[in-house]
Amino acid sequence: MPTTALGIHHLTAIAGDPQRNVDFYAGTLGLRFVKKTVNFDDPFTYHLYYGDGSGGPGSLLTFFPWPAGRTGRQGVGQVNVVSLAILPASLGWWVERLLTHGIAHEAPATKFGRRVLAFRDPDGMPLELVADPAAESRAGWTGGPVPADHIVRGMHGVTLWVGSAAATAALLTETLGFRAAGEEAGVQRFVSGDGGPGTVVDVRAAEGFWAGTMGAGVIHHVAFRAANDDAQDELRQAVQQAGIATTPRIDRTYFHSVYFHEPGGVLFEIATDGPGFAIDEPADRLGSALKLPAQYESARAQIEAQLLPIHLPAEVAG
Repeated sequence: MPTTALGIHHLTAIAGDPQRNVDFYAGTLGLRFVKKTVNFDDPFTYHLYYGDGSGGPGSLLTFFPWPAGRTGRQGVGQVNVVSLAILPASLGWWVERLLTHGIAHEAPATKFGRRVLAFRDPDGMPLELVADPAAESRAGWTGGPVPADHIVRGMHGVTLWVGSAAATAALLTETLGFRAAGEEAGVQRFVSGDGGPGTVVDVRAAEGFWAGTMGAGVIHHVAFRAANDDAQDELRQAVQQAGIATTPRIDRTYFHSVYFHEPGGVLFEIATDGPGFAIDEPADRLGSALKLPAQYESARAQIEAQLLPIHLPAEVAG
């Protein structure tokens, strides 16, 4: 049986001010600050990771903060919405939390049979909290400011905007092993595995809409899970057999990566589940120090001098 993607591994976006990003994701949303490192291709830019207690695949949101960068524009050829999983009984609590923190939000709506609370992060990136009873089986972070009953339980899914959905749908189903799971209001849904939180990809055909541009508030790419290097190799070969060029395997220390653009222009990654985030610091100290890949250790002083200082917000650190 051909190897299939196990669901979503992580999502990476562009932020503006790094401290504001930490305040929102570790503070307001209560995710664990899993790793403070740098963009391996641009070591003078942070790469900040948030997730569950261990930084498990399927829980991770990661950001490249560009403090002096431009604001991006959401559009075709991008992931345009990030959906996070919560329990249904938590929806009202989250409405109150967003109000308390002065975060504008839409009235809860129903999508594909689940109640959804939509809002934006401080850089304008669209987010949703999806109330799904299946989130009970997903881990979260109970050491933060959000009570254990209401924690975010990892990724629920992503929404892609593409000019034409047919080729994207074919890649998802024929190459990556997703399956169609319905259509609603012009959005096609695809799922992998058990079809629950962390496996959902929605595809909106937005023909004629403007193309997205990269910058703060815009999602850079979405990564899908491969159990290990062998599974990643099989998926990479399947993508290449579909006529799509991929990168070689790239060692990102915490996982191994392969990148390619799907037919609608969205940047996809296939990332391995391991080695994981405790490879270079203890599990109980994740995110506590700036971790650099070996090739940049000799430039640590120069890198640290150019990165803006960041700290956990008071409601986390206190």
